[in-house]
Amino acid sequence: MSALVPSSSLALFDDRVLADPYLSYGSLRRTGAAVRLEKYGVWAIPRHADVAEILKAPDIFGSEGGIALTVLANEKVLGGTVLAADGARHAKLRRVLSKQLAPRAIKALAERITARAERLVDQYTALGRFNALDLARHMVCDTVMELMGLPDADRDVLLSGAAATFDVFGPHGDRYQQALPLASRMVEMLHEKLTRENVAQESWMGAIFEAVDAGLIDEGDAVPLASAYTAAGIDTTVLGLADCLVQLARHPEQWQILRRDPIRWAVPAFHESLRLEAPIQGFGRLLIKAADVGGVRLDAGEQVWLLYGSAGRDPRQWGDKADAYDIRRPRNHQHLAFGGGPHLCAGIPLAELQVRSILRALAARCTHLTLDGEPVRVLNNLLRGYSAAALTVELSLHTSASGRTPEPRQQGPVL
Repeated sequence: MSALVPSSSLALFDDRVLADPYLSYGSLRRTGAAVRLEKYGVWAIPRHADVAEILKAPDIFGSEGGIALTVLANEKVLGGTVLAADGARHAKLRRVLSKQLAPRAIKALAERITARAERLVDQYTALGRFNALDLARHMVCDTVMELMGLPDADRDVLLSGAAATFDVFGPHGDRYQQALPLASRMVEMLHEKLTRENVAQESWMGAIFEAVDAGLIDEGDAVPLASAYTAAGIDTTVLGLADCLVQLARHPEQWQILRRDPIRWAVPAFHESLRLEAPIQGFGRLLIKAADVGGVRLDAGEQVWLLYGSAGRDPRQWGDKADAYDIRRPRNHQHLAFGGGPHLCAGIPLAELQVRSILRALAARCTHLTLDGEPVRVLNNLLRGYSAAALTVELSLHTSASGRTPEPRQQGPVL
């Protein structure tokens, strides 16, 4: 490796950077295609094209042993999971739930999820004010808990543990140390609850146990596989949906575009928010063999940190207005917030269905969305989003999200 390489002293995981990383990302993109982060001993990959190419080259940039920044997380938390598997093992683990997550299977859920969205939107907007995070969590957790076959009583452990797991993927520090017990508790709960006696046969967990019984995967693969899909299926969709609502409230002209044609614009509105504010800001990869990234030579055994959050605002990909929210932006679904290559998120159809259902229900019921104060940003080593985001709404006269006159109901959750 040459002594003259792009490098930076940036403390990427300090609170001040996590609160608003985009100036730092811009500096990294200008510095080089691969920039050595001196504080962490890894290479930041800040440009869209380079991140996309690395994701499509798992034979060079492997996941096993390279997703997180610590050996403990890579071995004890991620070891053996689908997220940290490569090649044939990754394909074997991913195949177990491929049928449940395929577009045809998700389409079969449409009526149930649409009805849930309409019911929740009626409930949360009834008083004209609601927390976007509460609505997003309620929608996504109800869906994922039901599909996974988990009892609702374990929701809080699952929520706190899933978010903590992403903190554990970061460097050693206070946030990492505080997250370890929460992530461990979630794993313990899943081992305790995810048994053949406790889960429905027609659930994701039922399908996993069927694969174990058929000899397709080992018994020890069952809970790690479930935890990976559960964590990935909850936080990223919750944060992405909540941010989408915040963006639409910040940009009333965009909300009116969506309202006029929600069938056309609901999913692009979601993808534009994912591009602009990727719920997972970065993941690691480990070089299996030496490679060249934009003219920078990287050696086998080194680690790269793929900055999805930076790639989403790269002017080389998105033009001079990369920092603007525009639901009509061409090809905004080509963002990398869902990853790419063999590890492209398997739950994209489910996430799109949930968000589409919520946005269409809101478009039917609410003429205006407005921020009620500045949303509260959550700080996490990997996740980007809000812990609270209050919105006020103006309701269409005599109309519920389903198009029916709403019946009297209990007071919806408000801040």
